[in-house]
Amino acid sequence: MKAIRIREFGGPEKLVLEEIPDLKPGAGEVVVDVHAAGVNPVDYYIATGTYPLKPNLPYTPGLDGAGIVRNVGTGVTNVKPGDRVYLAFSISGTYAQQTLAKASNIHRLAAAASFAQGAAMGVPYATAYRALFQRAHAMPGETVLVHGASGGVGTAALQLAHAHGLTVIGTASTDRGRQLVLANGAHHVLDHSTADMAEQLARITGGAGVNLILEMLANKNLAKDLTMLSKRGRVVVIGSRGPIEIDPRNIMGRDGAIFGMSLFNATEQELATIHAALVAGLETGVLKPVIDEEIPLAEARRAHEAIMAPGTSGKIVLKVA
Repeated sequence: MKAIRIREFGGPEKLVLEEIPDLKPGAGEVVVDVHAAGVNPVDYYIATGTYPLKPNLPYTPGLDGAGIVRNVGTGVTNVKPGDRVYLAFSISGTYAQQTLAKASNIHRLAAAASFAQGAAMGVPYATAYRALFQRAHAMPGETVLVHGASGGVGTAALQLAHAHGLTVIGTASTDRGRQLVLANGAHHVLDHSTADMAEQLARITGGAGVNLILEMLANKNLAKDLTMLSKRGRVVVIGSRGPIEIDPRNIMGRDGAIFGMSLFNATEQELATIHAALVAGLETGVLKPVIDEEIPLAEARRAHEAIMAPGTSGKIVLKVA
């Protein structure tokens, strides 16, 4: 089978298409014929060697994907060959024609969902769900600000928050991005590049501030985020590309809280809860992943360049089959 392999850490130029042996499942494992593989910023960071998680070289990147079950190992009862599925976490990597995963990380894919949409579930939707409900304990009636709401995690957070009865405010820096934010569940949209965004937010909330902020670029926004929170407001840091200086008084006076999060820290039970909700959301049509671009597997280098470029609108996936 064909697979993208990384033999030394570095930039997109280190992603090479190679021929490797087919996969075989062990006990409790499943092999999936991959039709679409999700591309995420964390894939880029891992590939550069700058992420705390460093796989043994050589390796195939990719954590999430979707396709058809090829075969299963002993003891697997939740899926069978021929089933349409998406997967969240892969043992062997998803930038390949086949991938190996634990059976517990394989989930049925709704008939109405495309494989590209299935490839958006494992990281973006699970991250958004964990941030909203497992870290910040968002409640119906609260107000949430989603920074960078036009990306894969952002659009997922908009749909989930709207469906759970929150008042949703999203930010994006382009006209296209702001239109996408409104189309995916935001009640209000702001341009986070404008100098008066905080004043606009204050008008929307009647001066009370927002109960919850999902922050995709904490090294740029966290200090200002703390000034926009309501009493007992919470910020969940989903992404950051460096350090930032904050004034703790801005959170002390509000009895506020800053939560960090990593999907890798979720327990098996937390992941099971997340995906039970996501599977149901896909089946009912409440969740509709937005696909920005489908890039051929052989052009994985271009996908890694695109995922780090500003202005992404939705999810980038690799088209494998």
